[in-house]
Amino acid sequence: MIARFPRIAPTFALVAVLVIAALILLIFGRPPICTCGTVALWGHVGPEQSQMLADWYSPSHLVHGFLFYAALRWAAPRWPLEPRFVVALMVEAAWELVENTPLIIDRYREATIALGYSGDSIVNSLSDIVMMAIGFLAARKLPLWASGALILLLELVPLIAIRDNLTLNVWMLVAPNDTIRAWQAG
Repeated sequence: MIARFPRIAPTFALVAVLVIAALILLIFGRPPICTCGTVALWGHVGPEQSQMLADWYSPSHLVHGFLFYAALRWAAPRWPLEPRFVVALMVEAAWELVENTPLIIDRYREATIALGYSGDSIVNSLSDIVMMAIGFLAARKLPLWASGALILLLELVPLIAIRDNLTLNVWMLVAPNDTIRAWQAG
């Protein structure tokens, strides 16, 4: 028997998750915006990285959306789109909360090239959740080949531009490698 899920408007779910995540991040003591006092569309590599609306890691959150869509379509094929979308939102928001704990911030500093990483601003974390939502909803509309091509592009562009992407980020968090770290440092 298929569980019955209320048809939750995706926009309402997104807004609710953003509000709850923002409140929890405020409780964590995360800065609402960059401590430099500005909000910009793009945060360059350096102290503004992960502080503005988007940065070189934003493509990885789009990829999260594609991957969550595929995983949930496989794991819960009979669920309507809305509950799968809500689950994806909650998983992404949970990651944003975990990512901004001292444990993970310190892990990034130790294991990756993000030596000065101090966590995300709230505006960046919320933008990351929206990026995942965009990726999830795009995956719903695109054919499989186009989703695969877009994921490849979203991984290759940051790899070329900053020598990092979702794949290397996960790899370095789980199993740090000195050779990769040296290559990333340029």
